[in-house]
Amino acid sequence: MSVFIFIDHSEGHVKKASLEALSYGAAVAAQLNTTAEGILLGTLSSDPAELGKYGIKKIHHAAQESLNALDAQVYAKIIADLAGAAEGVLVFSHNATGKAVAPRVAARLKAGLVTGAIALPNTSGGFVVKKTVFSGKAFANVSLNTPIKVIALNPNAYAVKEGEGKAEVASLNASAPTSRVKRVSVTAASGHVPLTEAELVVSGGRGLKGPENWGMVEELASLLGAATACSRPVADAHWRPHNEHVGQTGIAIAPNLYIAIGISGAIQHLAGVNRSKVIVVINKDPEAPFFKAADYGIVGDAFEVVPRMIAAVKKLKGK
Repeated sequence: MSVFIFIDHSEGHVKKASLEALSYGAAVAAQLNTTAEGILLGTLSSDPAELGKYGIKKIHHAAQESLNALDAQVYAKIIADLAGAAEGVLVFSHNATGKAVAPRVAARLKAGLVTGAIALPNTSGGFVVKKTVFSGKAFANVSLNTPIKVIALNPNAYAVKEGEGKAEVASLNASAPTSRVKRVSVTAASGHVPLTEAELVVSGGRGLKGPENWGMVEELASLLGAATACSRPVADAHWRPHNEHVGQTGIAIAPNLYIAIGISGAIQHLAGVNRSKVIVVINKDPEAPFFKAADYGIVGDAFEVVPRMIAAVKKLKGK
């Protein structure tokens, strides 16, 4: 049995969620007394062999530059052709790329699929994977009985484990089908930290009253090294760009710390942020639903509380 991990990257850099998947896949391989191998489609700005420090022994690398642009059908065929010859486990990140590719690979290989995995499989009496269900409100233990098993790991659900060593890089002569996707243009989102990769996020809602008051959100985020986000009404009102909208209809995130300023906490918003390790809510309404989900809550006017937080962080950093 082999364990393959798909290596997701953007602009030549491996995504943090993919480093988590590599560490997770290496741990799965150790459980099964086998080796972990990576699958890399496209090119990196660094030596792929360096990824061996995350526990993988070998990388199957299809280095065509055309593969830098995601085409889920093309990716799925290449991965299925490589991994489908024998019994094994395939690990993906449950991010935008993984959501597009993993189900297609599972369908091609007639493999059992678990998306949103949050823990290593229990192999004591089969192969059981724990995952989130109902937008993170509950958990389910799913048993995979197929020869090939596909797991999509939730971002920030498994810590990156870095060691030593280099991976063997083997050229993968992939017979990629002609892509039916034509890239017309690319509009890159600006910002210091991508939301999907951010470990700290500072988010604002309608309680900030208007875009002219967003300076304190950005200042707090800058001091903390955090990304900025917003609720859907804020994005719909064009106070902030839509790529900052987090929630069920926006981007689902799982940072270590999520600070919500002036956000009531509607269920649609909670569905996109409830995987955060720690949630801090600042709202002047003590009945705001968000307080029920918060680890820490501050009942107060954001225009009084946030400047005090900024001053405290500056003092702590000696600024």
